[in-house]
Amino acid sequence: MFIIAGLGNPKKEYDNTRHNIGFEVIDALADKYNISVLDIKNKAMTGKGIIEGQKVILVKPLTYMNLSGESIRPLADYYKTDYETELIIISDDINLPPGQIRIRKKGSAGGHNGLKNIIRNLGSSDFQRIRVGVGEKPKEYDLADYVLGHFTKEEKFLMKEGVEKAVKAAEMMLKGDMDQAMNEFNRKVAIDGN
Repeated sequence: MFIIAGLGNPKKEYDNTRHNIGFEVIDALADKYNISVLDIKNKAMTGKGIIEGQKVILVKPLTYMNLSGESIRPLADYYKTDYETELIIISDDINLPPGQIRIRKKGSAGGHNGLKNIIRNLGSSDFQRIRVGVGEKPKEYDLADYVLGHFTKEEKFLMKEGVEKAVKAAEMMLKGDMDQAMNEFNRKVAIDGN
């Protein structure tokens, strides 16, 4: 059983904000594979289904971003999930341009509080992740205000592409094509598409 968890904040006021891009990717996977993510379990909205022939549970933690690990750890324990091979975390990344994604087999939190909390709760940073770029914070912005802010019209188009890329990457990872996914998506892409 794979766990694919998208990070975000519950409540309508956070919909379509930079910090909630992980939830958007889960919603896109749920729509594509007709998985209902409405069950409440271990402080998360969850839904079971099949993607690329693999049993998956899609997860949207309801703990708020900074406590994501309090939801993911009990779920991983309950399903006896191997962190290294069966857990995929999807989060926003302010160090990547809007819509660009980066895939990692493991690594640090990179300053992301949701990932920090997951690493602390799991006692391990050895889990796969898909980071979706939301653009760099302008110098004059407060970080919290920026990540809880909404996308510009131009960014929305790029973010739609980013969500589609993240869905494709998750599908490849489920098929065991992690290296291929990294090769395809971890390249730097020019902003204008050149």
